[in-house]
Amino acid sequence: MARPTAQVLTLLELLQSGGVRTAAELADRLGVDERTVRRYVDHLNDLDVPVESVRGRYGGYRLASGYRMPPLMLSDDEALAVLFGLVAVRRAGLVTGTGTATETAAAKIRRMLPSRLAGRLDAVLESVAFTAGAREYPAPDTGVLLAVAEAVRYHRPLSIRYAAADGRRSERTFHAYGLVAHSGRWYVTGADPGIGEDRTLRLDRVTDARILLGSFESPAGLDPAQRVLAGLATAPYRHHVILRINGTAEQIRAVLPASVATLEDELPTPHEDRQNGQWLRVELRAERLYWLPPLLASLDLPFSIEQPDELRDAVADLANRLSSSARRVSPPGVAGENTAHSD
Repeated sequence: MARPTAQVLTLLELLQSGGVRTAAELADRLGVDERTVRRYVDHLNDLDVPVESVRGRYGGYRLASGYRMPPLMLSDDEALAVLFGLVAVRRAGLVTGTGTATETAAAKIRRMLPSRLAGRLDAVLESVAFTAGAREYPAPDTGVLLAVAEAVRYHRPLSIRYAAADGRRSERTFHAYGLVAHSGRWYVTGADPGIGEDRTLRLDRVTDARILLGSFESPAGLDPAQRVLAGLATAPYRHHVILRINGTAEQIRAVLPASVATLEDELPTPHEDRQNGQWLRVELRAERLYWLPPLLASLDLPFSIEQPDELRDAVADLANRLSSSARRVSPPGVAGENTAHSD
C-alpha cells in the first residue's frame, strides 16, 4: 500500500521536535489511526531514519539519540532565493492558510542549513526594510487550491461551493481551465456547464472543491491570465469610460494595464494626425474618476474623451489647477530651499 509522502514527512517533523510521542498523539495530529502511524514509522525506518519504539505506560516513538537530519545543501544564492521567496509570497498576500505557514516553512529550512549560512541569512532578514506594507487579502483554503490545481492539470470537473460577493451561496459543477495569481488574489477561470457560460471566480470565495469523475477539453490556445485580466477590466462599475488615444499600445499599457483597460483595433486615423501615430480606442470601468485625469496627463499623448461628461469636467478642472499653480509666485525665502537630500 502506498504511503502518503506528506504524512510521513509530517511524522518526521513531529518526532524531530524531541521527546517521546505516543501513538495516540501522533494519530490525532496526523488525522489517521494508530495502525497507520505504525506503517509510517516502518517507512521511516526503511529510509534509514532511526525511529525507536518505547515500551511501557509512557511509551511511544522517538528518534534515536544523537540522530540529526543531514544539512540541506544549498548555495548561498539558492538559500537566499528560497527564504526571500517565502517572505515575498507572504507580503504579496498569496499565502494559503494562515500567515504562519511561511514562518514555519522558513524555520524548517533554516534548521537544515549549515550554521554558517543560516547565520548570514538571519543577518539579511533582520537588516532589510520594506517600503510597502504586507497586503492583507483573504487567502484561499489550502485544500481548495490543491484540488483546483489538480483538476486543471488533469482536466477533471469539480463540484464547488461558492459564496458570491452579495452573500449568495451556490453549489455548481465547474470546468477549471487555469489558476491565476494577480495583485494579491487567487482566481480560477473556466466554464460553468450548468449555464453554458465562462466564469472567473475568486478562489477565496470557494468554500469547498471536490474532484468528480470524467474529463473535459480546455479550449485550444487559451491564456488563463489574459482571460482574468480582461474580466477585471470589463467588470461592472459606476462609470463606463471610452477614450481615443493617439499612441502605441505599449505607451498606453505603461499606465493602463490589461487589468484596467481594454484596447481595440486601430481606428481610422484623421489625415492631419497620421504623422503622429495611430488612434486607439480605450475602454475601462471605474467606480470613481479622480485618479484618471493625472494618469492621462502622465501619458503625454493626444487623447479625446468620448464619455462620460464627468471625466471631461475633471480633466478641465485639473488643467485649471495646474495652470494656476504654474503662475503662482513662491513666498520670499522659500524658492530654492531644499531640506532633503538623497544620494
